[in-house]
Amino acid sequence: MIKNLKGHLLSLAATALLIPALRAGAQTAVPASIYEQSSEIAGIIIQYGQDMGAVRDFYSPYSVNEHAEYQYKISVLNSPEQRKRLLETDNDYLKKLQQADFNAMSIYGKVDYILLKKRINYDIDDLKKEEGQYSQITKYLSCADGIYNLEKLRRRGTFVDGQKVAATLDTILKQIKTDTAAINKVASIDMPLARMLKDALLGLKDRLKDFYGFYNTFDPAFTWWVPEPYKAVNNALQAYADQALAKGKVNTTQKPDASGIKGVPIGREDLIRQLRTEMIPYTPEELITLANKEFAWCDKEMLKASQEMGFGSDWKKALEKVKNSYVPVGHQPELIVKLYNDALSFIKQRDLITIPPLAEETWGMVMMSPERQLVNPFFTGGKEISISYPTNTMSAADKLMSMRGNNPYFSRGTVQHELLPGHNLQYFMNSRYKAYRQDFSTPFATEGWALYWELLLYEKGFAQTPEERVGMLFWRMHRCARIIFSLNYHLGNWTPQQCIDFLIDRVGHEKANAEGEVRRSFEGGYSPLYQVAYLTGGLQLMALKRELVDSGKMSYKQFHDAVMKENLIPIEMIRATLTNQQLSRDFSTGWKFYNFGK
Repeated sequence: MIKNLKGHLLSLAATALLIPALRAGAQTAVPASIYEQSSEIAGIIIQYGQDMGAVRDFYSPYSVNEHAEYQYKISVLNSPEQRKRLLETDNDYLKKLQQADFNAMSIYGKVDYILLKKRINYDIDDLKKEEGQYSQITKYLSCADGIYNLEKLRRRGTFVDGQKVAATLDTILKQIKTDTAAINKVASIDMPLARMLKDALLGLKDRLKDFYGFYNTFDPAFTWWVPEPYKAVNNALQAYADQALAKGKVNTTQKPDASGIKGVPIGREDLIRQLRTEMIPYTPEELITLANKEFAWCDKEMLKASQEMGFGSDWKKALEKVKNSYVPVGHQPELIVKLYNDALSFIKQRDLITIPPLAEETWGMVMMSPERQLVNPFFTGGKEISISYPTNTMSAADKLMSMRGNNPYFSRGTVQHELLPGHNLQYFMNSRYKAYRQDFSTPFATEGWALYWELLLYEKGFAQTPEERVGMLFWRMHRCARIIFSLNYHLGNWTPQQCIDFLIDRVGHEKANAEGEVRRSFEGGYSPLYQVAYLTGGLQLMALKRELVDSGKMSYKQFHDAVMKENLIPIEMIRATLTNQQLSRDFSTGWKFYNFGK
């Protein structure tokens, strides 16, 4: 039976697409509708993903479930052999791309070609970086080769002599002791290398466990000789892994502060590298200027709303009134549904986008745990909306801050961000159109699309009262602030506490919510550019909307439906598709989507 039926079917479907794409000069009349789902390069993209997955899978250890028919592999640090095969596979696909007739492709094929090439080159860079780091810890891993050799025997069920295996494990145990002594002699090692050493040792532990589990109890001689030496090596690997991490020293440029939040600023050079990878042709300093310009616009709008509410220029008093509009405990879910219906009715009345009936029917709702609220004090969305609101375990002060931070006016601006037509519609449509592009996704499209709807709805007059405008402007100021504080942090200019203070003083956040936001940004597993992506991606889509909709070339519905069907690829590539841009094999980012002069 086929373990991954979906992947198998995708690979079979890809074969017919792959051959014409790689045959020079191939010219075939293709119905336009096929490009909603495919391109000349779709097959090679699917095959690339499946082949890379096959290599990772084959060279990884099993996690055997004795009660299940199908078995799965564990994701562990690449072995040298595994990393070599991944690099070889990457390079094989670069050669295949070079053989493709780029000029004969449709715009969809050219975009896919550029995205796949970018993806492969990024993977090669990552693997080479990993290889360089691994070479620095091999002096502490004399025990590794013996375990890797046992793993190779297990892959094809080679008969092993139990007594010899026991002797091999005794040798490995001695090597672990030697390695442990070697690392004990050094004062410290850089934390990234310490983490990699720990990961390598835990990977060896899992590989050895897989080897042991395959033979033990099935081979009498193995079962007689091996269990005790195996237990000794298994325990030694765990102890050594713990010891390795303890030797790690964090070399960070983060300035000391009292926030207790620990991150690692990546620096300007790496920020620029990552921006180029995400197809954003601006420097960090230019993006900070962009955010400050957008912030100034928000300030003017906020003052207008504050004056209409009777607070003059004291917009923080207007914000206080809005915060205190929170609903009683237990009523937040019904508020979310009301706000969702308000936004969707507004969008449907203006015929802005196609909303599939099944998408309306099948979105879900859950409540967010107190643990998650520590790093995400506001609701999140995707397949379902996850509602952030007080629980019985919170202190009275934290309960009040949560209620105030999730008041109806704040929530009104963002429910559609999480549900329809935001993240939930993304989830729905991206699984149905060009799903093979999932590995090309970028937060500048994921979060940019959802944020774009906040910008568009404000522009369309969705916020009718000054209180509603304050609520939507609060979030817009928040998006500006995210760019400013996260880039300043990674440039080494600000501490986490400065970021927290900025959110409280400049945006009007509750203290606990500001702390949660900063903690999420630097300790929550997000990429350094993730928080930058919201407003930046939204502004990219607004620029594209002005180019295509405001000019009369497309209707809103045509534009939004077309964007959705291209999946979550870099927005510059969506623009190239919708404008049928002339592209080259060696395309590099260059779309200046923001006007700094106005």
